[in-house]
Amino acid sequence: MTLNVDVLCVGHASYDLIFSVSRHPDADEKIVADSLLSCGGGPAANAAVCITKLGLTSAFAGYLGHDLYGDQHLQELDAYGVNTQLVVRGDVPTPLSAILVKPDGKRCLINYKGDTQALSADALSLTEIPAKVVLFDGHEPLISLPLAEKARQAVIPTVLDAGSVHEGTLALMHRVDYLVCSEKFARQYADNEDNALNRLAELAPVVVITLGERGLIWQRGNQQGALPAYPLTALDTTGAGDAFHGAFCAALAAGMEWQSQLRYASAAGALCCMQMGARLGLPGREEHARLFNQAL
Repeated sequence: MTLNVDVLCVGHASYDLIFSVSRHPDADEKIVADSLLSCGGGPAANAAVCITKLGLTSAFAGYLGHDLYGDQHLQELDAYGVNTQLVVRGDVPTPLSAILVKPDGKRCLINYKGDTQALSADALSLTEIPAKVVLFDGHEPLISLPLAEKARQAVIPTVLDAGSVHEGTLALMHRVDYLVCSEKFARQYADNEDNALNRLAELAPVVVITLGERGLIWQRGNQQGALPAYPLTALDTTGAGDAFHGAFCAALAAGMEWQSQLRYASAAGALCCMQMGARLGLPGREEHARLFNQAL
């Protein structure tokens, strides 16, 4: 099996149903959606698409069911140029996400995995890591742990998309080179993001905490810093973190210097908020370049 891609993205794939609503419903209330979009989703899968849209190459390793949603998602990944040789298919239905998005861009999300189980450690038989960078989202810990170790031995940079504290992110957070986590993860792990940054920096060489419209903070060795967000008005924040992680890995694979890497990732995250739906909001190379070249 030959991949030789810039970034291997390992983790969760779902199919998203995105409803545009005037407000999030109260208990026992029925409301009517203004519109509906449907597309593939999932942190690692979205990151893989983001990378190809930015002009680099990627592969996705994860699970999709032998069902309508799995077929549609696989077709999407292929259409975007993502290498799908490491996609594992099975009879358990593809995970689904229902997302309600308000006019201010705030959203709520319900993910249903049903009987979907994490892939077994032997689900992938890779003798070497066929990528310059490996991204994990923590949702496939049994295949991620041996891949992380193999990458470490081969001196291939690894990145963890830590969206929330769960078994997978806890198992990987001290085994990666770049721990790139959300504000939610930081507050779950410690009482505030500053304390989280200090504590997490004891586990990983580089830590980034994304803070939405407040930008991000980071620690790299003994150095710390912050970066403001691009000043854009959000339409839908779904997938902004996925875009950030995909672009972060693309910049890492391209050998960008540190501050440019952060700005490159931030621009992708910001642009993803400008359209409805995570997959549809992932920016193309020209659109991204226009914002990236603007001064923050």
